[in-house]
Amino acid sequence: MSLTSAESTTDRALRQIEERVLWLATAIVDHANRVRPNPSGLKVGGHQASSASMVTLMTSLWVEQLRADDRVSVKPHASPVLHALEYLLGSLDRKYLTTLREYGGLQSYPSRLKDPVPADYSTGSVGIGATAPIWGAIARRYVNTQLGAGGTGRQWSLVGDAELDEGAVWETVLDPMVAELGEIVWIVDFNRQSLDRVVPTMGSTRLQGMFTAAGWQVLTVKYGRLLEELFARPGGGALRDRIDAMSNPEYQRMLRRTAEEVRQHLPGGSAEIAALIADVPDDDLVAAVRNLGGHDLDALREAYAQIDDTRPTVIIAYTLKGYGLAIEGHPQNHSALLTEDQLKALALHLGIDPADPWATFPPDSEAASLLAEAAARLSRVPVPVVGAPEVPGDLGRTPHGVGTTQAALGRTLLDLNRAAPDVGHRIVTAAPDVSSSTNLGGWVNKVGVWSHEARQDWFADDAETILHWREKPSGQHIELGIAETNLVGAIGELGATWSRWGQPLLPIGVLYDPFVERALEPWSFGIYAGGQSILVGTPSGVTLAPEGGAHQSITTPSIGLEQPGCVTYEPAFALDTEWCLLAALSRLGKPGGSSAYLRLSTRPLDQSLAAIPEDPAARERRRRQVVAGGYLLRHDVSDPGITLVAMGAVVPEVLAAAERLGGLGIPADVVVVTSPGLLFRALRARRGLDDAPTWILDAVFPDERARPMVTVLDGHPHTLAFLAGVRSVPATHLGVTQFGQSGDLESVYRLHGLDTETVVGAALDLVD
Repeated sequence: MSLTSAESTTDRALRQIEERVLWLATAIVDHANRVRPNPSGLKVGGHQASSASMVTLMTSLWVEQLRADDRVSVKPHASPVLHALEYLLGSLDRKYLTTLREYGGLQSYPSRLKDPVPADYSTGSVGIGATAPIWGAIARRYVNTQLGAGGTGRQWSLVGDAELDEGAVWETVLDPMVAELGEIVWIVDFNRQSLDRVVPTMGSTRLQGMFTAAGWQVLTVKYGRLLEELFARPGGGALRDRIDAMSNPEYQRMLRRTAEEVRQHLPGGSAEIAALIADVPDDDLVAAVRNLGGHDLDALREAYAQIDDTRPTVIIAYTLKGYGLAIEGHPQNHSALLTEDQLKALALHLGIDPADPWATFPPDSEAASLLAEAAARLSRVPVPVVGAPEVPGDLGRTPHGVGTTQAALGRTLLDLNRAAPDVGHRIVTAAPDVSSSTNLGGWVNKVGVWSHEARQDWFADDAETILHWREKPSGQHIELGIAETNLVGAIGELGATWSRWGQPLLPIGVLYDPFVERALEPWSFGIYAGGQSILVGTPSGVTLAPEGGAHQSITTPSIGLEQPGCVTYEPAFALDTEWCLLAALSRLGKPGGSSAYLRLSTRPLDQSLAAIPEDPAARERRRRQVVAGGYLLRHDVSDPGITLVAMGAVVPEVLAAAERLGGLGIPADVVVVTSPGLLFRALRARRGLDDAPTWILDAVFPDERARPMVTVLDGHPHTLAFLAGVRSVPATHLGVTQFGQSGDLESVYRLHGLDTETVVGAALDLVD
């Protein structure tokens, strides 16, 4: 009893395209590893098996389903499949097929900025690429409501099942905003293998329940038409139950058995199943047991047709890792490469001439016609680009009294909204349930909370309500659940709208500074993918003394120094904060722009200590130095004996130490650092290793005043240790190198050596 059935002309052509994609994806990796010269001998790598499991899914999606407005995040290890489709659709030049993982060639994983055909989403860091389209959907909706220019279309994620082990995935799935995003479609490549093994207990039932509980539509594509035909025959119900009950390793092992071994093993002692498969030809039986829904075009079409556009959808598509390859189903096939003989056998099976591995279809073929239709359908019209608004450098206000840099953030946003409404209109803030505790309350009250639709504020008439939660499509603050990874995912995509839809936004995300490290990987990956945003960490350091070690960030200043594509600032005073924030905003939403990280404090400081010049030219000089990395706050008129360098909230202790030292006959200069990263770049540029301006080094550390140095910050001391190299002076570096504990500020500062006494002692040791 044969299981074969007639294919339509279209399906036959689509199957030919699928086979060609399988070949090209496999050959791209093979050429990079076996054919291309490799003088270093280091493994090039690639993922032929992981690509093979995605071939049917991606071929059906690109050739039949996608539209020009759709965006797709591709599973990292399936990048060769993406490049094969780009080549067949005419967007990727043939010359790139031999450049996988070569310098200047095809990237190891899909990239928006580095691949010759920019991917819709950069992927590669497990789980982060999968969730990016969710934040892309929110960013597009926001652009539509605010600027009317975001367009439409679905946001697809092609997700490896092992990626669902990542906690960041579920933080995103469960966020309250996500359940309303009907344009989101995930397709899970459910091949039940990870890097090291066949996963023993991964079950779709559990995943179905988790997605359903989060409000998603769940569609499962488990079996193809060959198995469904067997299930419809007498004994078919028992066969379905038998396969459903198999563990993943038992099923995977069956894929590597001969037809005779399948006849012996598959029944599992059931005479009914044995009778059902007795008359099935060997080739049909071997094909049937591997006939999963993720490799069946009709089953996939049926799933696509059921997508509910009122809520997110996940399609769990059962697949085989290594589908169609000699390494199919093997538990160690993740990074395995076909041998030369295996590749030749594959070429023979698919009708490919190994001498012409990059051949396309004859122009008059049905396959070529299908590809041409798909290419025309997927062609995108370039969007007009709107330039980022001009951000003023100074709002003209001089703060007085006592204030904190954290409070200065909210005040600056309100002042900017009044002074430059065109800039204010493009600012969007976001927070993971910490808006009120990070001083965004006034801003939120002014601009409102963004929502897909207007919602009633039931506390609007409550006189004791200080933070007014007015949710409306015109709001400019996005409130997320308590998940820092979601915050940075959102601001990363909000910061990419200038390049996606030609409409720049100026996104600012606020979180508690100790949790910057929790959010760092997805934020860093967002910067890598071209998202330009501002991350504000507040409150920071052991200055938050009563909170204790659990809420005292130590290493975040060095993170800001070391993060590529990012300028970090830690201002000491309110006006420094304003100037740094405005400078950071001016770098957003444009080619060549950059992100920023501001580390702010809740410690109130006397703003008169900033000694802001009254003369306009002197004030502008101070501003330029602040945004360039630092300034000389205290310039002793006599010849200095020591240079004290402070960053952030410890400036009062350092100024007090300078006074004490002066009384001891040791004049001291006091330098305030606002951006160690910019100063480090200037130091490298002085040695020809960077293109940053170097004037700030001479302004802050003039050669004629080079003296021994003490650096002090509420963070790890190595952050400022490089400054001793500006003039090659002896130095002592004070900061936080251990976990703190709760206490009053004086006690905690004394514990970590941030107090005036320690600074004076360190200076005396140096001058002695």
